[in-house]
Amino acid sequence: MRRSLHAVTLLVPSYDEGIAFFTQVLRWQLLEDTLLAPGKRWVRVAAEEGSALLLAVPGNAEQTAQMGRHAGGRVGLFLHTDDFDGELAHLRGHGVHFTETPRDEVYGRVVVFTDPWGNRWDLIEPRTATAEGTR
Repeated sequence: MRRSLHAVTLLVPSYDEGIAFFTQVLRWQLLEDTLLAPGKRWVRVAAEEGSALLLAVPGNAEQTAQMGRHAGGRVGLFLHTDDFDGELAHLRGHGVHFTETPRDEVYGRVVVFTDPWGNRWDLIEPRTATAEGTR
């Protein structure tokens, strides 16, 4: 039996705003944009590797109030790159808000940023394996 995580829902104020941020700013792929009913679409975006995000527009006031709090104020989304400096420059050039300066950790180079709705993300360039086999 094969199983995989297909998608995780992320609330956005509108499908088009979500698509624009993920495809233009993060340079992700639009995998699917299907009209399900008037005002409701099935929109999936993804980086080159990994699971997709399902972009969803809030359907009520409670959901609207939770937008931007995907992980309750914690970093809840993790974006890996193999070109930290290039990705950082690209995101800065698109006005992305960073909550700190880049830092080096045992697992790699990292910086926290927020998407336009307030969700916190880690941009990480993981350390490569060394001769000792550590990461």
